[in-house]
Amino acid sequence: MIKDTAVQILLEHFSEGMVRTIIDAIAEDEREECAKLCDELSKRYFWDDGYSVECAEAIRARGQK
Repeated sequence: MIKDTAVQILLEHFSEGMVRTIIDAIAEDEREECAKLCDELSKRYFWDDGYSVECAEAIRARGQK
């Protein structure tokens, strides 16, 4: 099922505000999972020079906009 189809199904059963809340929660969970991966990489590789930490911070900041 593609994203647009899922959104359409949700809109048929929930208000637009509720659908937006669900989509925002899913996006936040996905961002956090990506940031956690960057955190793990920063711990695993000593040659990282902090780039993984910067990536994790940038990913988390996207949710603050």
